[in-house]
Amino acid sequence: MKKTAIVTGASRGIGFAVARQLGKDNFNIVVFATTPEEKNRKNMQLLQKDETPYLYVQGSLDSSEDRARLVEETVKTFGGVHVLVNNAGVAPKVRADLLEMTEESFDRVLSINTKGNMFLTQLVAKQMIRQPQEGKKKGTIINISSCSAVVSSVNRGEYCVSKAGVAMLTKLYADRLAGEGILVHEVRPGVIATDMTSAVQEKYNALIEQGAFPIARWGTPEDVAQVVSALCSDKFCYTTGNHIDVDGGFHIQRL
Repeated sequence: MKKTAIVTGASRGIGFAVARQLGKDNFNIVVFATTPEEKNRKNMQLLQKDETPYLYVQGSLDSSEDRARLVEETVKTFGGVHVLVNNAGVAPKVRADLLEMTEESFDRVLSINTKGNMFLTQLVAKQMIRQPQEGKKKGTIINISSCSAVVSSVNRGEYCVSKAGVAMLTKLYADRLAGEGILVHEVRPGVIATDMTSAVQEKYNALIEQGAFPIARWGTPEDVAQVVSALCSDKFCYTTGNHIDVDGGFHIQRL
């Protein structure tokens, strides 16, 4: 049976690159996004060009009803879920100093980035457990976090906290689900060329020029997608709860 992957935030950026790559890897794709399909017609046409079977579900990750509907429609359409890529996330609407951060901004970012991740993973894990195992594992769950899980940015502290939470969710679910045949991984992108980073392009261009990144270029969504592709294969069946930095070596401490 053809396996199915849910990718959240898959209408553009990293999420779309992941969805497209997994489609090429012979998965059915479920695109979960906040905007209507019509708005993302160009990217969906690329999936059609690739002959990738896909289902588009519009909803918000911070809605329990939308999360439940996503899983229900996936199972109804494709019969099960074999991969979940928790990619959807938001940055603060305003980059504010830590001493000026509002509770509203904190609640919004964590509700989507961390709480939404926690409870969608819970739903999908239960569905995976109910399914018969096909192949070497019952399922794969991949969290797209960020180098911000461990790197301080005092003008977007709520984002850093949310991604640190995702790093711990990776370990928790890896621990809980290993016995069920479900492996859980974390991918930590660094500076990737997406809509989210476009507003601070000059800042990151300068850092690249100054040598902050051993691999001196912007990362691409496809760089992240290739790592996700490998983790969804059967090539990493004796590792779980780990993370892979996709950051051009930015995590290396240097003197």
